[in-house]
Amino acid sequence: MNLNQITVPSLDLKRSVPFYQKLGLKLIVESIPHYARFECPNGSSFSLHKVDELPRGEGIYVYFECEDLDAKVTELQKEGVKFDLEPIDQSWLWREARLKDLDGNRLILFYAGENRLNPPWRIKK
Repeated sequence: MNLNQITVPSLDLKRSVPFYQKLGLKLIVESIPHYARFECPNGSSFSLHKVDELPRGEGIYVYFECEDLDAKVTELQKEGVKFDLEPIDQSWLWREARLKDLDGNRLILFYAGENRLNPPWRIKK
């Protein structure tokens, strides 16, 4: 089975939709104020749905892969996007930058290359 879509909660889609467009996602369904869906470059989709209250606790982490991570982060910072963690090489062999969307959902922009699916510790069949 393949992952098709991730949906995250939002209190205000009118504010959230432009944020995700700024990240580079293409809006393909707009049913404001209740729902919006974006197409990612690889064909998967990402959506927002209106909630009256955000979930409590850790929540989810959404990873978006960027081939030229450092340049993308620099571009977004120039557009006013704030990052909690600037690009850094992680021990799991991914380069990551971390931020939150306007509703506090955790987003990780990353580049892993071959290590995304084939890290040295991958289980061998």
